[in-house]
Amino acid sequence: MSPEFLITSLIVIASPGTGALYTLAAGLSRGAKASVVAAFACTIGIVPHMAAAILGLAALLHTSAVAFQAFKYLGVAYLLYMAWMTLREHGPLKIERELREQSVLDVTITGVLINILNPKLSIFFLAFLPQFIPAGETEPLPQMLTLSAAFMALTFVVFAIYGLFAASVRDHIIARPRVLTWMRRGFAAAFVALGAKLATAER
Repeated sequence: MSPEFLITSLIVIASPGTGALYTLAAGLSRGAKASVVAAFACTIGIVPHMAAAILGLAALLHTSAVAFQAFKYLGVAYLLYMAWMTLREHGPLKIERELREQSVLDVTITGVLINILNPKLSIFFLAFLPQFIPAGETEPLPQMLTLSAAFMALTFVVFAIYGLFAASVRDHIIARPRVLTWMRRGFAAAFVALGAKLATAER
């Protein structure tokens, strides 16, 4: 595994996106435990895209306009739904002082869906992973699986750090209702912006 792969992966993972935003929001709204759960859920949500890239199924999204558009607008609708629920203080990002067991399931399902419903991830991995397979490799599958596992491990670590940092300042925010209100509005606006970005994405 090359240093170039690790550095490129860290840059991609650390860049602001739906997974990072959701993990931050979970840490601020639910605390440390929820932030780790969210980081894990977002990491699991990557698996179908990596599997699609490895099996070549991502090529379908790249070549079929109908499949890509259908998948894309499902993702846009879900992000807008997340924005609405965040603004109304409902759903997995509702501010709570204690995390209930049912809430763990809510956070997990939402984190997984946020990444699954983004067709650009499949196309990204289809283009990204092969760049780090040595030319002339006769059996690329083990290499791609190793790179995929490393990318997922880095994703979990980076997202967990984001979430735990957010959780560490949670009490200060909860004690300030005005800050709490603007935080909700900010996250809702960010989900809308990411939805708009996905809506304008091309194959």
